[in-house]
Amino acid sequence: MRKSLGCSLKKCCIYLAIACCLIVISCSNNLKSTQTSAVETADQIPTLNIWWEKGFNLEEDEALQTVVDDWEKLTGNQVNLSFFTASELATKVKRAVRANNTPCLMMSQTADRTLYPRLAWQGKLEDVSDIIEPVRDSYSENILKAATYYNSTLDRTSYYGVPVHQSTIFIFYWQQLLASVGLYQQNLPQDWDDFWQFWQQAQLKLKTRQDRTIYGLGLTFANRGTEDLYFFFEHILEAFNVTLINSQGELLVNRPKVRQGIIKALDWYTQLYKQGFVPPDTVNWLNTDNNLNLLNRIVLMTPNVTLSIPAAIRQDSDTYYNKLRISEFPHKPNGEPMRYIISVRQAVIFRNSPHVSLAKEFLQYLIQPEITAKYLQNSGNRNQPVQKQVWANPLWQQTSDPYLATATKILNQSPTRLFYVVDNPAYSQVLEENIWGKALNRIIIANISPQQAADEAIARIEQIFQEWK
Repeated sequence: MRKSLGCSLKKCCIYLAIACCLIVISCSNNLKSTQTSAVETADQIPTLNIWWEKGFNLEEDEALQTVVDDWEKLTGNQVNLSFFTASELATKVKRAVRANNTPCLMMSQTADRTLYPRLAWQGKLEDVSDIIEPVRDSYSENILKAATYYNSTLDRTSYYGVPVHQSTIFIFYWQQLLASVGLYQQNLPQDWDDFWQFWQQAQLKLKTRQDRTIYGLGLTFANRGTEDLYFFFEHILEAFNVTLINSQGELLVNRPKVRQGIIKALDWYTQLYKQGFVPPDTVNWLNTDNNLNLLNRIVLMTPNVTLSIPAAIRQDSDTYYNKLRISEFPHKPNGEPMRYIISVRQAVIFRNSPHVSLAKEFLQYLIQPEITAKYLQNSGNRNQPVQKQVWANPLWQQTSDPYLATATKILNQSPTRLFYVVDNPAYSQVLEENIWGKALNRIIIANISPQQAADEAIARIEQIFQEWK
């Protein structure tokens, strides 16, 4: 009997051990299944890969990060947001296009003039008409035209850019320095020649009161591409009424009258350097050096694209409101008001993006007027709105801020036009290659004549246009 009982107990122990093993195995499988399910769920959430140009100030990057964070919370989507400098972004995008490994979308301050026309031409961008058409009444014709590009692979034009903000070139100067020699804002002439001579005379007067030279004009002559250089020189051509491309996209640079206008503009610009009213090292300036030279009071005035200069000193209210000033351009030499050239900064979606629909959802969110207004304001108002509803915001229409008030007046009341890239995308390569900067630089460094520099520039421009046919 004891033997029988022992056997029974032994069997019970064996069964119990087997049951425990089965339970452990089952729990292990359930845990593994749960973990696998969680991983699979995470993998199923698409990640929107965004490349964005790094802001001039940290608050610009933080403002976009806030927009992204809010959208992620609202939708449950994920975003991988990367910031790059302008030169880094252009290089990375070109490399990514060649490798067919682009981000989902990108945004650049300069690509509307130098990169997007080529990407659209090559069929690399996604058509965003379904984003623009429902809200097209929010934009002016100029803004819509800027977002329209030609796709040579489909032989058609369409909306390939989503406008986010815009800007033009402004003139900034130190009123504090002018006041030290008895000159004030109300003394600024409106006549073209008198306006530029004003700064030359101010330099001479300051030299008698300072231990060092403060140059009257912060103009760049670098042969490397800087936005401020070609932006300003295009305005000089505009001031002299030099039309390089007509509305049909026809190149006019080989016409005698146009050639003479280019020569005149090059000569006018370089004389300011030769006469000593521009810092000698301006031939080596990079994109932000005009900002830095003004902020460090090495120059008295400088033209600059966007409101980045006042944004840099906004925390110092005395400097912001009393020492620094903004000015409009003078009238053209013929007495007409200056026609400002505007840049419409846009986001684009790459056609081979794995998440085209998601990218469109994000941009539809970003361009909601209340979202855009908050984004621009949080960015420090370096750039100006493109939508009519945002322009109507009291921040721009009822502002006591002298910089916002001037920018609002120029972009809403002055004559404006777009860069020539809207008439012929080949001109984007002219800007990208910095043809005008190279011409100016060769007059200064190589001591060639404005006539020779103009002819070299014209020859290269004609070659570029032939290559785009």
